[in-house]
Amino acid sequence: MGILDGQVAVVTGASRGIGRAIATAFLEQGAKVAFNGRDQSSADDFVSSLDDAGDVWFCQGSVLITADIEALIDGAVEQFGHIDILVNNAGGSSALQPVVELDEAAWEEDLRWNLTSTFLATKFALKHMLAQQSGTVINISSVEGKIGTPSMAAYAAAKHGVNGFTKSVAAEVGRSGITVNALCPGLILTDAVMTGGPGLAESLGMTFDELVDNVFKAKTLTGELNTAEQVAAMSVFLASPAGRGITGSQISIDGGTAPY
Repeated sequence: MGILDGQVAVVTGASRGIGRAIATAFLEQGAKVAFNGRDQSSADDFVSSLDDAGDVWFCQGSVLITADIEALIDGAVEQFGHIDILVNNAGGSSALQPVVELDEAAWEEDLRWNLTSTFLATKFALKHMLAQQSGTVINISSVEGKIGTPSMAAYAAAKHGVNGFTKSVAAEVGRSGITVNALCPGLILTDAVMTGGPGLAESLGMTFDELVDNVFKAKTLTGELNTAEQVAAMSVFLASPAGRGITGSQISIDGGTAPY
């Protein structure tokens, strides 16, 4: 028996990284999980690692494409009958440059990847949650949604937007039994960070190790980076009965980096 028995969760971008950790934690607590991602092989690897693949449904697609997001939400309902939890996890940045060098197309892609996708998935999922008068929406934001780091203006703007969106939607649906919160992790060394991080480090004139130690670790109160499993544990808490009294919040999981 798990604390999420009988619930259905949709997690965007759960083939790897933070999304995979969240989906795994949900499954361990008894939920069924629908997820999407662009890479079929990563999804296959995840599903093959599970004891009961019948509790998981994968919908290949990108959160950059509106139709793919809608297909994920509608497919989850068709597959499992309803949606109780939405985790807007998919996101990232392809625009790790100083503003004066930032291409407009890269700026727009970061906004769509992180903010517009969150809006669309939430909109589609809420139609089902409002009908059943219950639900949980968890938006994976970032510590960059509370602070700012050089060469991350597009990503920070998008994540600040996610935090504002979270508060507004929470106010709209709070009387309908639906909670909406954002989680704001600090740097987590996922595959995506290990791939894109060296470019950010180069733009700041340092090595990747120097970026991790002298920028991200140095900003924390603990001197340590966070883990995907810590974000997953908080996601489980928010989706559980114990988390029902929390909504409209932006919860930091960042080692004390953010000032609020």
